[in-house]
Amino acid sequence: MKIAIGSDHRGFTVKKKIIEYLRSKGYKVSDYGADSAESIDYPDIAIRVAEAVAARKSTYGILMCYSGQGMIMAANKVRGVRAALCVDPTYARFARAHNNANVLVMPAGFIKYGVRMRSIINTFIRTEFEGGRHLRRIKKIGQYENSTRRI
Repeated sequence: MKIAIGSDHRGFTVKKKIIEYLRSKGYKVSDYGADSAESIDYPDIAIRVAEAVAARKSTYGILMCYSGQGMIMAANKVRGVRAALCVDPTYARFARAHNNANVLVMPAGFIKYGVRMRSIINTFIRTEFEGGRHLRRIKKIGQYENSTRRI
């Protein structure tokens, strides 16, 4: 499994630890930045990670900024991406099982790297999409996303 990961400057330190952790578990990880704690614009990173997932270059994406809000807004602009802001494993489980989320967003300013964050990541990666009634809803989102009709 290949995972695309990115952060802005506020998530840089945590991102490095997550990359190390994921690689220790045997995952292939592509780092899309930031490359330092120097200020960077989160949309640039979010869009790169989201595009890698949408193009199926990566199975999942992981994004972090201070609150997670900017990353999720930018990532969800990419067609085919369903980014979910997860603050605990339950959020991650429902995001995958019910919404077939393919990009995990975490608020690096509110969750410290440790057991909880690793549990969120593991739950997201390991949870299968349930399909069924949830698939119907995901298809509706995709139909709108792919339509030429816009409000």
